[in-house]
Amino acid sequence: MLERLFGLSAHGTTVRTEVVAGVTTFLAMAYILFVNPAILKDAGMDPGAVFVATGLAAAFGSAFMGLYANYPIALAPGMGINAYFAYGVVQGMGHSWQVALGAVFVSGVLFLLLSLVRVREWIINSIPRALKMAISTGIGLLLAIIALQNAGIVAAHPATMVTVGRVTAPPAIIAALAFFAIVALDRRQVPGALILGIVGATAAGIALGLVPFRGIVDAPPSLMPTLLQMDIGGALELGVATVVFAFLFVSLFDTAGTLIGVAWHGRLLDADGRLPRLGRALVADSSAIMAGAALGTSTTTAYIESAAGMKAGGRTGLTACVTALLFLASLVFAPLVLSVPGFATAPALFFVACMMVRGITEVDWEDASEYAPAVVTAVAMPFTFSIAHGIAFGFIAYAAIKLLSGRGTEVSATVWVLAGLFLVKFAVT
Repeated sequence: MLERLFGLSAHGTTVRTEVVAGVTTFLAMAYILFVNPAILKDAGMDPGAVFVATGLAAAFGSAFMGLYANYPIALAPGMGINAYFAYGVVQGMGHSWQVALGAVFVSGVLFLLLSLVRVREWIINSIPRALKMAISTGIGLLLAIIALQNAGIVAAHPATMVTVGRVTAPPAIIAALAFFAIVALDRRQVPGALILGIVGATAAGIALGLVPFRGIVDAPPSLMPTLLQMDIGGALELGVATVVFAFLFVSLFDTAGTLIGVAWHGRLLDADGRLPRLGRALVADSSAIMAGAALGTSTTTAYIESAAGMKAGGRTGLTACVTALLFLASLVFAPLVLSVPGFATAPALFFVACMMVRGITEVDWEDASEYAPAVVTAVAMPFTFSIAHGIAFGFIAYAAIKLLSGRGTEVSATVWVLAGLFLVKFAVT
């Protein structure tokens, strides 16, 4: 049955490998189960209900992606967009969280319509090859800074933005040692190197008293405070149109960047640099957004941590389905899942970042009009902490540099239109 559903042999993988990859992906992104409720709590939402909604949305989206698109890419409520939901839309603009959920749902409907008429697929396929490679690199750099932050190796600074953190603190030391171990195990071709690193770092944290062992099982909280609470009518009012557009914009290009970057890392792109079955992947993503809003969480999107599972050998949708099952199980095993600290997943994410940065070597370094926009794209992502903004800067730079260097004819109409839309977006927001 699994062979028929996922084509394991054709993809050169096995059930065991896919299961290990699914567990690896889950462990790398399980932090969203407790980070998302903490953020949406500030929007006035019930954190227990958001916890359940987060797990269910991740399970639905990941399973849909695995079964419908057959890709080892997991989905969950996105970081960054959840902060915009809580602090920008609710606290900043004064909208209720019910209206914000309605805006997420409407943006999901629009996503689905754009996906069905292949507009989103057309946009993603129009991204120049240099920018596609840069997106992979930029995501890797973004993963790297997230990992270093979670490990406490880098910290915020009022003058220099970032500075060295407490590198001699136990969490930073454990993370560094786990990273060294992961690299060494991978070099020795030991299966499940990422999982071993995460589990080892977690065990060390518990043994040293840095992380409380929260137990194994407990009954999940009630979902009712957020289930079907989205205010679609309020979201359709004229004053909320900018919110819907913001969710649409960020999710579209976050998803585009993640799909391209992770797919390149997993060697899933074809000879033309395109992602087969892209339309199916986008339909799965759009459907997950609507389901997440109905359950009671902010926008659900493809996760860059999926690259960790691909590094562990995941090549088919079975990986995503295993991740989905683990998200469902996490609702019962919540205490055990919440025992995995950020510094334990940090070394795995940093190792994946090392792999993804290789994408920049595919850029034409003899042509400044190709490599300069690529560098802009890659560097902007970690510095703005946004995949979408990195892509926006890259499109604008690509079009402007080609035009000023007398090579404007090399720029497709799609790139011109998107570069113009990005300029308008920055001008009005």
